[in-house]
Amino acid sequence: MRTELKHINFSYRTDSGKEYHIPLSYQLFGKELFSAPVILVNHALTGNSDVSGAKGWWKQLIGDNQVIDARKYTILCFNIPGNGYDDFFIDEYEDFTVSDIANIFLHGLEILNIKKLHAIIGGSLGGGIGWEMLVKKPALSEIFIPVVCDHKTHDWLHAQCLVQKFLLSQNNQPLQKARIHAMLCYRTPESLNNRFQNKYNQEKKRLESEDWLIYHGKALNERFSLKSYQLMNHLLMNINVDESDLERIQARMHMISVDTDLFFPASEIRSCYEKVKEKKYNVFYHEITSIHGHDAFLMEYEQLNTIIKNIL
Repeated sequence: MRTELKHINFSYRTDSGKEYHIPLSYQLFGKELFSAPVILVNHALTGNSDVSGAKGWWKQLIGDNQVIDARKYTILCFNIPGNGYDDFFIDEYEDFTVSDIANIFLHGLEILNIKKLHAIIGGSLGGGIGWEMLVKKPALSEIFIPVVCDHKTHDWLHAQCLVQKFLLSQNNQPLQKARIHAMLCYRTPESLNNRFQNKYNQEKKRLESEDWLIYHGKALNERFSLKSYQLMNHLLMNINVDESDLERIQARMHMISVDTDLFFPASEIRSCYEKVKEKKYNVFYHEITSIHGHDAFLMEYEQLNTIIKNIL
């Protein structure tokens, strides 16, 4: 399985008119390029191109003998420029929108001479990039699987990202504070209450739930940068595909939601499905049942594997 980090270098003018040199990095897994159908995986907010293998954040889904089988497909994943995984950072993060990232990924595919994809699959922010890519190039992929993501940032999500933006602008532990708040959006009251049940850690003199949140805040601070988090949060605030353009997408679409998601509520994704279904026949809706909310797409692998296996 090929996992080395590769780079494509090019100049790019953002939709806001700013010039950037983009060292677009990516990883390939599975079959050699052009020897098998290509599946593009778009990573989520704090993810990266390392989707499979020992350290892969979606290794329960992608790999040899997995539902996205590396023995059958070529799996490609770009890093969102500025996520820091390849040591590239963006200072003026507001220069970019999800539309720009979609343009950059499309240009990367063009340079790699990939004209057609078997599937695009993206979780959360990655799904938003997928929506943008397919509106710009409707015939690009045979299948589109947006996981826990709508085509647009609605008011509730925008409000949560605004809180994140305020927290990230503070001087004292901005990443930790933002991550603690985000974890409360990624999970649900039932998830936390069932797990911790008000248990108190006598040694640390605090609730175990508090200790868990502090751990996640510190852990992100150790592996992620403030600049990267600011950019990713900004992108999440700016998923903005016009509803009238969705019917132009030629891919067979399979929208996947989680019934308890507080970030991209299932009701929003279901509403999107129902509207698109009125004008397209090849649109389908799937719903994961979980107490864990948004993060269920990284936890409920039995359900997710079953859904995707039936799609592919």
